[in-house]
Amino acid sequence: QVQLVESGGGLVQPGGSLRLSCAASGRIFSIYAMGWYRQSPGKQRELVATVTVGGSTNYADSAKGRFTISRDNAQNTVYLQMNSLKPEDTAVYYCNAGGVRTTWYASAIDYWGNGTPVTVSS
Repeated sequence: QVQLVESGGGLVQPGGSLRLSCAASGRIFSIYAMGWYRQSPGKQRELVATVTVGGSTNYADSAKGRFTISRDNAQNTVYLQMNSLKPEDTAVYYCNAGGVRTTWYASAIDYWGNGTPVTVSS
């Protein structure tokens, strides 16, 4: 079994910054992509940013220029640096590990963390 543990959420004023972290643990052979999604009340979960094992990144339009995703493959950890935060960034942020293999021959499975809340308010 694989567990994802997120940290770094909290309350921040508009224009402020936060850094989210997510560490994957358990029996892990490889993880293809790691990323962050968010969900606000009454809305569907949406992509924020992803990064592949090779370093290719993908950002939602709302995150471009303000958020930076990075990954430590050796530690199976992904980070999301969020700058210039806006009230509309308020949401629960979920870590995702996509294409996780526990051995080289195992099927790839996706895993989700439990989420960390981010509130942007004055």
